[in-house]
Amino acid sequence: MRVAVIGCGFFAQNHLNGWRDLAAEDVQLVAVCDLDANKAEAAAKAFGVPRFYTDAKTMLDNEQLDFVDIVTQMDSHLEMVKLACARRVDIILQKPLAPEWETARAVVETTRRAGVRLAIHENFRYQSPMRKLKGVLDSGAIGQPNWARIAFRTGYDIYAVQPYLHQAKRFAILDVGIHMLDLARFFLGDVERVSCETQRRNPENVGEDTATLMLRHRSGAVSVVECTMEARIDPDPFPETLVTIEGDRGSAMVGPGLLGRVASGGQSREMDFGSPLLSWTSQPWHTVQESVLRTEQAILRAWRSGQEPESTGEDNLKTYALVEAAYVAAREGRAVVPEVN
Repeated sequence: MRVAVIGCGFFAQNHLNGWRDLAAEDVQLVAVCDLDANKAEAAAKAFGVPRFYTDAKTMLDNEQLDFVDIVTQMDSHLEMVKLACARRVDIILQKPLAPEWETARAVVETTRRAGVRLAIHENFRYQSPMRKLKGVLDSGAIGQPNWARIAFRTGYDIYAVQPYLHQAKRFAILDVGIHMLDLARFFLGDVERVSCETQRRNPENVGEDTATLMLRHRSGAVSVVECTMEARIDPDPFPETLVTIEGDRGSAMVGPGLLGRVASGGQSREMDFGSPLLSWTSQPWHTVQESVLRTEQAILRAWRSGQEPESTGEDNLKTYALVEAAYVAAREGRAVVPEVN
């Protein structure tokens, strides 16, 4: 299968490494594209890619592709999707779908009308500790899950490599909170209503940098979702996501250092929820980096088997609906029922 990557910036390096590793599964990275010619050329050289471009339309016209991996900022997603759909090229799209709800729906509808497969690169659910925790839940070890806390709290200087985040009008919820909301759905199922409080703790930020949400799931479970870029905690767990889930027979958690603990039947045991370093990953980034490869691999294997991957455009709209509901809930001071796509 022939793939091209659009976007060669900071996080795209993980995507490029992942596709290089998947050459072992008969994936050929044939082209890269970035508006910055220096970035595009550097990526082509670093990853042994035959051709690089600065214009996505030109690349799509010139290359025979099975699918394209779009790793650009969300403002450009609809335009890039339309270009790929016009050429009947399947799409993997970086989250979030778009800057706002109506455009997110337009992205999914565009692919639906074109008959093009759309998978969203929702990589947090593919982090090793999250997959292992889901395995514990599915085993029935803690019974029926009925409460959870999912938290991404850090004071790490993320602005050093992503300075544009200072100017984001919708920041914490849409940038990293969307991952936490997807995990809440992954672990506890779909959501009936959302409550949310937001804060702007750093005066340099335009949008909210802290959000605290409460979700009522259709199963009856309740989850608390926390995300902030302005925590003042020591030690700072960045970039780890910490999760505690309680069931009617016990509990399971992913704690600092990716140390898991499962308590059930009056007994408690520790589990290593980490995974070995890959040749191109490094601490403390490894868990996030590896999840990019695992996400790509899962999408590819699903498509090859004629199945839908977990995070289709349609499924990711359900997560995006929680994002939208959270912003309404925070603005209006009430619980909000998420819109059904």
